[in-house]
Amino acid sequence: MNQNDIINTTIDFVKKELENAEGGHDWFHIERVYKNALLIAKGENCDILVVQLGALLHDIADSKFHDGDETLGPKKARLFLENNSMSENTIVHVVNIIENISFKGGNTEKKFHSLELDIVQDADRLDAIGAIGIARTFNYGGFKNRAIYNPEIAPNLHMSKEEYKNSEAPTINHFYEKLLLLKDKMNTKTGIQIAQERHQFMEVFLSQFYSEWNGEK
Repeated sequence: MNQNDIINTTIDFVKKELENAEGGHDWFHIERVYKNALLIAKGENCDILVVQLGALLHDIADSKFHDGDETLGPKKARLFLENNSMSENTIVHVVNIIENISFKGGNTEKKFHSLELDIVQDADRLDAIGAIGIARTFNYGGFKNRAIYNPEIAPNLHMSKEEYKNSEAPTINHFYEKLLLLKDKMNTKTGIQIAQERHQFMEVFLSQFYSEWNGEK
């Protein structure tokens, strides 16, 4: 199977797996991350097949929607890649990307490092900020029936991985607990440049939000 064939086969597989997924973690999220990854990869000397497969499979079974099981995604990806005759080196690399891409409260050290992980991680983080990031955040907050904002509940900036995973805080808190932190956690030159503008958009949004909340505008 040539490279184009495996990518097309992977796209078909992911579309089917995520057919009924929550709107912020559906096929269109994967497609945006895939496009972001290709854009970032243009400026990097990387293994483009690993980047493509990592981007397409990174959320194949997000633990948030599978009772916190962080092993299911890597297992599904490995089985799919094995069934499509990928080399063991490629499989291991893609699985490592899936296992190490998540934010997880921002306090977890990566156990694996590669340029390809840096690219896919930046691509995924870009989709968590800016206009799309705002839309996804409120979509997920609604999906979990969370309050939009509660001035009496302050953001927790020092959560453990478990606290982050189990948080039920208002949606606005998520901006401070994750989204506004991502600009300074980007890995690549292209990712850093794109993140700057998206970060600024979120700051403008929050300023407008508080003005409207407080009846100032």
